[in-house]
Amino acid sequence: MAAGHTFSACLEHPLSSKGTPPGSGHISTLISRGTHREEGGVTVNTTGLAWFRLGRSTKEGGECLDVATTPTIVRGRDSKNPDNATTRNVTPTPWTALLRDRPLRRSTGVALGLVLLPPLAGCASVNDQKSSITAPEVFYLRPHGDKTGPKAKMPFHVQADDAGARRTSVAQDHRLTVDVRGSESVIRLRTVGSLKNGPRCDGGTVRVTCRVKGGYDSWVDQDRVYPVAAKGGKPGDTGVVRFTFTTKDGKKMTTRTRVVVGEPLVKVRALKTIDNVRPGADVTVPLVVRNDGEVPVKGLALKLGAGSVDFRERYANCRYPPQSHGHTAVCRFPGLRIPPGGAVVLHPALRLRASKTRTYTSFNQEAWPLDSGPGQYTVVPPGGEPGDGPALKADIKAARTTDGTFAEGNVFTDIRLDIQADYEVFGVELHAAPGTERSLRLKVRNNGPGNPGSGTKLVFTPPPGTVLKEPMAEIDEDAYEPYCDSGDGTYSCLVGELGPGQSRDFEFTLRLEGRGEGSVTLQDAKPSTGRRDATPGNDTAAVTVLP
Repeated sequence: MAAGHTFSACLEHPLSSKGTPPGSGHISTLISRGTHREEGGVTVNTTGLAWFRLGRSTKEGGECLDVATTPTIVRGRDSKNPDNATTRNVTPTPWTALLRDRPLRRSTGVALGLVLLPPLAGCASVNDQKSSITAPEVFYLRPHGDKTGPKAKMPFHVQADDAGARRTSVAQDHRLTVDVRGSESVIRLRTVGSLKNGPRCDGGTVRVTCRVKGGYDSWVDQDRVYPVAAKGGKPGDTGVVRFTFTTKDGKKMTTRTRVVVGEPLVKVRALKTIDNVRPGADVTVPLVVRNDGEVPVKGLALKLGAGSVDFRERYANCRYPPQSHGHTAVCRFPGLRIPPGGAVVLHPALRLRASKTRTYTSFNQEAWPLDSGPGQYTVVPPGGEPGDGPALKADIKAARTTDGTFAEGNVFTDIRLDIQADYEVFGVELHAAPGTERSLRLKVRNNGPGNPGSGTKLVFTPPPGTVLKEPMAEIDEDAYEPYCDSGDGTYSCLVGELGPGQSRDFEFTLRLEGRGEGSVTLQDAKPSTGRRDATPGNDTAAVTVLP
């Protein structure tokens, strides 16, 4: 599906997006649902992630997207190639704009482009789908009254679908029963429903039955029942939540979730900055993971991202997805157990090769328990062959023996080279009578040896006169807006990234008032990530108008 296509109906009865949360409109049949996995499609926490068939395709028809929604992210993949297709993410705002065929500005269009995948293999028929009910295999709960815990935890998710129900029906003619009898000393139920239309759920804190549609999703529907820890439940206590989905014809489907009170809380050792690194030098980083939770970590996953630096060695028990071009490692330790308060040191340490020119680079680490899967914002690329280096091995330690700062989630560490970049700006001399229109080009060049990234801006103070034209940026097809910020008689333009020897021009057209002088100056947006320019004398030049 290519950007710019006119969308036509992929399914016979696409749902309206009116009245639904961002990211949930125009979706219909449930496609698939698995547990947390790291093979096939992009690995996410599929414990609680349901894929749907999008109710639109290309103008030719027959090409479809599967989508999976979370409260903050919409994921898309090729409907006919779910195990090998590239998966893309987008936030709800541009997704909703797509569903409503609203014109998009560049800011949303760029994000939406991530969802529009390469040409799709085709669109499976709705009749190919089977009725199902899905829920997480295991779910960890905070102890009663405790609101701490992992920051980016995947919300509890139940999804049920009757393949025989009409896609457009809003009738509440199905039943969803949630039952924790036998585990009520560990788990209770909490019900959230629509007050406007009256309660659709009956029951208490042990057993609840809700009237629902033939396609139910606890992330979308207003009536939700989810488990909470019972008062008096202790970390490590376990129970079972049973779900029964009954169609209007009386057919029943069941599933269950094992619930654990308390959570593993996985953190990695964080290094804020590695400073004054020699260009092209090796950088060695300890890999330390700690469990600050109340229950053990059962199996560990680790994702390493090298960014724009390189891995010096590739671990034999990690895979390196080809789409990351060797710059991402995904490692699994299924038999590893980390007790509460425990830590593991992974050997050998991570070795990276620093860039030869990029002044500022970074790498990242993220770890999560295998049984609960990664957080809701984590995407792990699929596939990849194992490395040809040594295997990573875990050495269990007590947390008190591992010093340093630890953080959860995707943790970035900056690498700063001991290198500077000499940016030079060139002056302009114009000869013109009063009232004459003249165009001028303001040139910026990076004389090297470093590449500081995109944090430099050019500030232009025009000579006396009127600016008639300024640099423009395309924000959508045939739509433009000024590239530079203007105010107080000056124009501030981001230079963008310039490698050593590269340059960039900014063109302005002025109606001049006669003799006078303006200026052009280079500034770093943030001194902490600036050019470290050892020759700042060429950062300023004059723009002179002579008769």
